[in-house]
Amino acid sequence: MAHINGYVVAAGEKKKASQPSSWNWVLINATGESEALDVDKYAVMHRVQIHARDLRIIDPNLSYPSTILVRERAIVLNLEHIKAIITSDEVLLRDPSNENVIPVVKELERRLPVGNKAQHGQGEGKESSATQNDADVGGEDETPFEFRALEVFLEAMCSFLAARTTELETAAYPTLDELASKISSHNLDRVRKLKSVTTRLTARVQKVRDELEHLLDDDDDMADLYLSRKLSSASSAAGSPNFYLTSPTIGSKISKASVATVREDENDIEQLEMLLEAYFMQIDSTFNKLTTLREYIDDTDDYINIQMDNHRNELIKLEVVLSSGTVCSAFYSLVAGIFGMNIPYTWNDNHGYMFKWVCIVTGAICVISLVFIMSYARFKGLVGS
Repeated sequence: MAHINGYVVAAGEKKKASQPSSWNWVLINATGESEALDVDKYAVMHRVQIHARDLRIIDPNLSYPSTILVRERAIVLNLEHIKAIITSDEVLLRDPSNENVIPVVKELERRLPVGNKAQHGQGEGKESSATQNDADVGGEDETPFEFRALEVFLEAMCSFLAARTTELETAAYPTLDELASKISSHNLDRVRKLKSVTTRLTARVQKVRDELEHLLDDDDDMADLYLSRKLSSASSAAGSPNFYLTSPTIGSKISKASVATVREDENDIEQLEMLLEAYFMQIDSTFNKLTTLREYIDDTDDYINIQMDNHRNELIKLEVVLSSGTVCSAFYSLVAGIFGMNIPYTWNDNHGYMFKWVCIVTGAICVISLVFIMSYARFKGLVGS
């Protein structure tokens, strides 16, 4: 127990330590009614019957990529800001006060009750087998609750990423065109930031796309997404009075149940496959836009590099000309240095008229040497014509 300025703070520390374990949730049931919850992760695990490792992917203190986990009685979603758990009759959504989550909650409240009366009545009448069969027949053409919730989340996520992509395109293309017309430090810095944003957004979109593609490629995972069917099958198996291991007819019953389950799975997979394919095409379109933008950025980089190389070549040509002129003028400096030495010699007397001829001949030799060097360089292609 610690004392700070005469105050005991042990109880406060214990209270603070217990706060991070409590998470804010909103619960939306099959009738579209929402309820705010402030419970810890253990209460959530007990409610939806999942393990701690499954709940960890939506932990706000941990960083996980976009993931769709399928469990026996729940679907755990981690799609950017959408962190939710879907069961056969309710949805738990984390952080409902987030500005990006509020529209999702309203959409769930609006769309979840649609066509759900028969299925909701089926859950209340499980004690009577006749009522359950009638409800199954009546709700056979209904979209399962978990599929409607999953559709809302996928639609919200695809729309969110598409909006971010549109904003990025609106800002990127004019900036790239401006950089292509005028190379400056300011434009280069703007393009560098846009390139970084494009890379991060592409990775986020690709992760969501890969998750949907993985589900579409695995029929077993798509069949496991049908939580209502699994719950109905488990209830039927638990309530069957003839399910004994010693029964001579157990083999035929298992065979018939297996065939019925396979046929039912095929229909469920087809229904879910159509749903997932629609949003896979949407997210794939967003991914293609980002890929096109990245290619445009790369093309602009190549164009800038070509311009820089061209300017560099012009500087090299100028350097060749200046170096040639320096070499030729060095010969003139050599002659001037020889005649300028303070050494007495006899042939310097009475030959003053030779000064102008030395200057003229030396200058002519320098000019001819420069012309020869430049002609040779142009013949070899070292400088432009």
